[in-house]
Amino acid sequence: MIIPIPQDPLEDMIRTLNLEDADGSRATEDIFTGPSQWMPHGRVFGGQVLAQSLVAAERTIDGDRAPHSLHGYFLRPGDINQPITFSVDRLRDGRSFSTRRVQAFQSGQPIFSMIASFQDSDIGIEHQETFPVGIPNPETLPSAASLMGENPHPVAQYWAKARPFDMRHVGSPIYFSVDPKQQVPHQAVWIKALGELPNDPALHRAALAYASDYSILESIYRAHGIAWTHPGLKSASLDHAMWFHRQPKVDEWMLYVQESPSAQGGRGLALGKIFSHDGKLIATVAQEGMVRVPEFGQEPA
Repeated sequence: MIIPIPQDPLEDMIRTLNLEDADGSRATEDIFTGPSQWMPHGRVFGGQVLAQSLVAAERTIDGDRAPHSLHGYFLRPGDINQPITFSVDRLRDGRSFSTRRVQAFQSGQPIFSMIASFQDSDIGIEHQETFPVGIPNPETLPSAASLMGENPHPVAQYWAKARPFDMRHVGSPIYFSVDPKQQVPHQAVWIKALGELPNDPALHRAALAYASDYSILESIYRAHGIAWTHPGLKSASLDHAMWFHRQPKVDEWMLYVQESPSAQGGRGLALGKIFSHDGKLIATVAQEGMVRVPEFGQEPA
């Protein structure tokens, strides 16, 4: 089965996150299955399997406990033409917290592994980092679709038509080149779902996890003048951690502030903070990625 470019990327994402219960679930292990979305290189988008794993974990949580953190490792590239099986282990259900381990499989091989923790709603001390100053409104910035124009390349078509989120860089994006004046290890990107989502808090959390894998490694590339189309660039997400601070609403604009504190050994670390339009810190993200470029004598993985 060859997956086509989705006509409605947002509806396609929602369909992908609607996992099916599989036969054979046991008291301590729950099994779910899900499809994949089209990608130009044929590999499963990391944010998709991350979000699906979160959905699978949440399906096993009783009551209103919401995720407060997740930590995952990308183990193997996934194939978009094969379904994904998700196995959930119920590690612990305490008085306030629950812990789940999720393994995602294709052809009997694990492609992703994650542990997530959930907590009952609680009150306590509060503070947060402040929203950055001098950020232009997203409506004043060009969308990825407008920047791509009629570029026929499959990756350009993906950026323009297949992503369920509108993404607008503050400053110049790095799709095709890096502005030398903006060759720094940090950036900010406005993101918002292309349309309205159902009023389902769990779906909005999963969609935020999905979108958190977009662009976060760009702060690494930008620091070295590397665009997505840089000849011979090979990159891959290695792991992904996420902390949920407040309930997101992904069909409203959110600012994704990203920075890279270090790159070495063919790897780079990127950190991200996601703010709501009105300045609330929704989530914090960390990801390490493999980054290999030919001029440093690095061969593909």
